[in-house]
This record gives sequence, structure tokens and C-alpha cells, in this order.
Amino acid sequence: MTKKFRYQYNGNITRVVAGVLLIAAGLSSCSKFTELTPKNQLADNTVFKDSAQVELALNGVYNAAAIGSYNDSYTAGRGYPFGAASIEQGEMRGEDMINLEGFYEITYKAQYSPTSANNVNMWVNLYALINQANTFIEGAQAAATTGIISSGKALQLESEARFLRALAHHELLIHFCRPYASKNGGEVGIPYRTIAMNSVSKIDEALKVGRGTVAEAYDKLLADLDFAEANLNGSTKFGYNHATKGAVIALKMRVKLHKGDYTGVIAEGTKLGTAAAGTSFNSPVNGYALAASPDEPFTKNDKNSESVFSIANSALANGDTNGALPSMFLPSTSGGRGLVATSPNLYNAAFWAEDDLRRSLLQIKQTTTKDGKPVDNYYFSYKYRDGLNKSDWAPIIRYAEVLLNAAEAYARTGNTAQAFALYNAVRNRSLPAASPNRITTPPADMMLAILNERRVEFAGEGRRWPDIHRLALDPVYSAKGIPAKVLKSDLKTDGSDYNVVTKPVVKPSYNAISYTDFRFIWPVPSTETASNPNLKQNPEY
Repeated sequence: MTKKFRYQYNGNITRVVAGVLLIAAGLSSCSKFTELTPKNQLADNTVFKDSAQVELALNGVYNAAAIGSYNDSYTAGRGYPFGAASIEQGEMRGEDMINLEGFYEITYKAQYSPTSANNVNMWVNLYALINQANTFIEGAQAAATTGIISSGKALQLESEARFLRALAHHELLIHFCRPYASKNGGEVGIPYRTIAMNSVSKIDEALKVGRGTVAEAYDKLLADLDFAEANLNGSTKFGYNHATKGAVIALKMRVKLHKGDYTGVIAEGTKLGTAAAGTSFNSPVNGYALAASPDEPFTKNDKNSESVFSIANSALANGDTNGALPSMFLPSTSGGRGLVATSPNLYNAAFWAEDDLRRSLLQIKQTTTKDGKPVDNYYFSYKYRDGLNKSDWAPIIRYAEVLLNAAEAYARTGNTAQAFALYNAVRNRSLPAASPNRITTPPADMMLAILNERRVEFAGEGRRWPDIHRLALDPVYSAKGIPAKVLKSDLKTDGSDYNVVTKPVVKPSYNAISYTDFRFIWPVPSTETASNPNLKQNPEY
């Protein structure tokens, strides 16, 4: 049995049908994915006339975040948008992991178009999630008005849906728009949709909404998060696969970091314990703390102190062979498809200490031979390891990010001591107690050290592209666009490129793409621009 909630979104805004909540939670569906029109479907006007069904329907909004459609097919999921795809796309747009086969070539080489599958399906499924959240919010508000649920319960449930709505809009901003730093948010944004498109009149109303500016979208998503923070308590009743007050605050930190509001990042982080003195940090909200070992958030992905918000996957509900995290990141000898390897240029980087436990615990080497010779002996991420059942949860926010977000904000505002304490908490967690690589004084370039630590700590979690994007116009720390990339043909198949002693550098053969190039951001799907005259395409696509 599995908990599901299905929606239709056929790639064209005029064909959206999201006014019906299809609930199979504990009722009768034992299939891996709920049928498009299951026998136990409940129309939304039925769902919101029963208090138990209202809460059950919210599970469906989370499911929309975990398992979407692929080219209008609902027979199998690919983890759109947050069950796997946001992580995979975030890595493949960067340079710290290498695309080994043709699967991610379009994303990896920035060869996308208004019809290419991954960027189109990210847009489609992000807006499908947004529409499900809006449909739920409308229904929950109506249920409170009629006394089906209390006003307090309605505010709590609406807050969770608003968290997901904000998360989805921010993902759209970092892929389809220029960063906030460009023109102080004055670049073209994305439609921030707050209307449930469950009727022809509402679809017509949505068609009138243009893209607005990046700044306008940030204002609206922060308003959603402020509402959620005010109406959620610190309870962990549902675990961290549901939005909590702590998750909302952590997402606000991320958003304000992208906005360049470093004072705001510090203020939000203080609520989660980042202003504390000393060398260890604990959040007074939800009790977050770094796990004792860097692998614990992944080996115990459904129960650990560090995860702030994750998308729950399971044997019955996951991104499937063509999308699940272990399928993409594990080598074939460990039950994966061997599609995405760690770049030796990250693995050998001088800023990644030789005895760092994240190598031994969170990297795995494939050792295969063909005709007696080594073949594809590369290192792969070992954060997702259930190649058989594909049940690894997708980490969206961890307390390590909370600490490093705050560290960067402190470094940017001149408080090097607090920045160093936060940075060292994350770094030292992965170093043996007697390691000669432990440091007691801040590095000469504290900012660079923090940014490099992010590359190591979040390798394989999809955070590389968001950092490239938000730093694109930074006068000191920008990659100046999409970095040059190593291709499989650049690698030695015996694995000798990976060596933390000699630290060889593999010269990337795929050239960098300048920030000014139109390919720095994704195109809007052609189906969307064709159906919505107010939705302008990104230049040169």
C-alpha cells in the first residue's frame, strides 16, 4: 500500500486539471503509482467536506513534490521535481560531477532547447506542484469557513502548502532566471502563481499573469515563508518529510543568501542556533544538530538529528530506474547505472583534506575490468545506496547548510570569528580527532574556504548549480558562468586520475560558457509560451 495523490498537467497551461484530488492513501491502491483515474478518486469538493480527508490530501501535495510525470506519462515517475530531479539537475549543471553517458548530456553540455525533456519537465512539474498546493490551500480555507476543520488547523495545513509553493518557485528562479544580483532583482522573473487553476475562468485569469521581476517573485515567496513561520509550531510530529517551523526558517536563510541579504540570513540563523558561542551548535527550534558522522544523514535518512527537510522515497514510491538517486549516482557494481561520477578535480582538490571521512564514507570506487583491463574505475557518490529498492530520501535542507549559510553571511559582514566557528563545526565533523588537518585559526580567505567547504559537504546533493547561479556576478568568487567540464573521454579508465597524494588535475575539454551567454539560464517550454501570450521566452531561444 502507498500514499498517493495524482494530478494532471499536460505541458500546456490551458490543459491543466488540478481541481480533483485523487487520494489513494490507505484506501485501495497497491500499485506503484496511482492510476490517472482510480476508482477511489475523490473530487476536491468531497475531500474538503471531511476533516480526515483534508489532512490526507496534504500528503498528496508532498507526493506531487516527490514523483511527477515525464512527458505526460504517469505510469512511472522520475523524481520530478524534488524526489530526485532537482538534485540531479543541480549537479549536472555544475562541474563537480561528471556525466558518463548520454543520459544527462543535454543538461551537462548546456544543449537544451524549449523542447528538451529535463528542463521542460522541471518547469511542468514545478508548476504542477504549485497548482496542487494552491488547490489544497483553497480547499483548506473553505473547510475552515464551513467548520469542517478549525481555523488553527487550516492555518497549519496552509502553511505547509505555502512552504512547498515557495520552494518550487525558488527552484524555478534559479534555473529559468538571472540571479538576484543582476539589476538588484530587476531581471525578468517567473509567474508567481497563487490561484488554483481548477476551472476555465481561473485558467483564463492565470493566463493574464506575466513573468514580473525576480525581485517581485522573491518578495512573494518570502511572504509565503513568513506566513508559514507564523503559523507552524516547532513540533516534529510528522518528522522532517513535512514542513516545520525549522524547515521554513532554514529555507528563508537559503533564499536570503541568494538575495544577498546577509543581515537577514544572520537574523534567521539566530533562530536556529547559529549565533551561539563555542564550537558546537544546536537549534532551539526542532532540535537540529550535526550528526556525529557525515554519513548518518544518509544511512539513517528517515531518522537523524541533522536533516531539516527531505522528500521521502520508498520501495513503492521513488524516481524509478530512470530517475531515482541511487540509480543515477551509484556505480553499476553497487546496483546503480553508473551515470554520474565524482570529478577527480573535486576529489583531488587541495581544499579537501586527505583524511576527510567524507571520502571513505561517502565515496565509492568502481573496480571493473574488461578483457583483463580496468574499465570505468571512477569514484561515485555513496550518499544514496539502496540500488535495489531505491528508497533513499532526497535531502533538500540539512543543518550543515544552515551552519554554512550563516558562516558565509558572517564572513560577508566582517564577523570572521563566528564564520570560522560555524565553518569549523562542519569541517571538523568529518576529520578524525587527531587529524593534522584540523585548524584553529581562520584561513586567510575565509569566504573562499566556506565556498569550498560547501562543494565538499554537499557533493551529490544538487547544491552546486544554485551556488554557481547566485555567485555569478560576485566580483571575487564568481565562476563567471558555467564552468568548463571534464568529459568521460578526458578520464583514464584505470582510476589513476583519482589520487589525493599527487593530486593530478584533469584538464576539462568541454569549454566554459560565459555568464552573458543565453545558455546560462534555461528556456521556457515552447508549449507554455505558445499558450500564454504574457509569458515571454528567455532571449535567444
